[in-house]
Amino acid sequence: MPKKFEDFDNPRQKAIDGMKNSISETLWNKNLNFLKELRAEISNHPVSKHPAIQLLNDGLIDKETLKHIHLEYRHAIVQVFTDALLMAQFQTKQLEPRLLSGSKMYPRFLLNLNILDEFGFRPAVDKDGYYSGNPQYAHYPLFEDVLDDFELSQSERNNYQPSIIAQQVRNYLERSFDRYQAVSALLAVAEEEVILFSPALRQATKAVGFDVDGGYYYVHGVSHDATAEAADDDHEDDLWFVLAQACVESDYAAIRQICLEYCDLWQQFWDEQIATYQYETFRKLA
Repeated sequence: MPKKFEDFDNPRQKAIDGMKNSISETLWNKNLNFLKELRAEISNHPVSKHPAIQLLNDGLIDKETLKHIHLEYRHAIVQVFTDALLMAQFQTKQLEPRLLSGSKMYPRFLLNLNILDEFGFRPAVDKDGYYSGNPQYAHYPLFEDVLDDFELSQSERNNYQPSIIAQQVRNYLERSFDRYQAVSALLAVAEEEVILFSPALRQATKAVGFDVDGGYYYVHGVSHDATAEAADDDHEDDLWFVLAQACVESDYAAIRQICLEYCDLWQQFWDEQIATYQYETFRKLA
């Protein structure tokens, strides 16, 4: 058991080391190589270069269309992201028939760092030496604050009818909740989508006159972005490490398939948002 304060330093690395040591070195390295190739394939997927990114970055999306996009994005991922994280943490129990008892705690610990971030905790202690955090700074409520800026009422949010593709994106993730490897893999892809589109959505939201120097868009993006306080790249890396412990070679094809299918759905999601923008632009010119 840890006896020194220093034993609690570098929590991410300790969790990764624990996962690595729970399986053979050969399997760990083989899994890392597979996941490295898969990540490269995901990075080269068309969604990674979707024209929506440039349109958003250039501030070309008008306020009404951006309001619609936020409602779509809310349904597709924001409302269910922490549900998926908690399900992944719960489903680590599926490791135990294959690995030593207790091995599930390493990925649970690592996933919890993402969960703490999502729930509004900060990497610090408060004035009483206790955990530092505030549920009002959880990411989902912060997104709702953005909808407040768009002056969307609660009834408008509750009664919003999402597009078919927004429903499909959400359903694809929710259908993975009973399979540890699947939900972890899709969460890793979702983090990649957040990294790609959150900075662009931040710029688009700023372009229509809203403050983005705090709140939801301030806590989404990558850790080396000086304009934000985000760690989605770390969280994505952690999810791939979780998979490095969880999978064996016979799982590779299925993991690759669902990741690329999820990317396909995200591409269609953004196609739909661009179609809305193009329609509104044409209508105004007509």
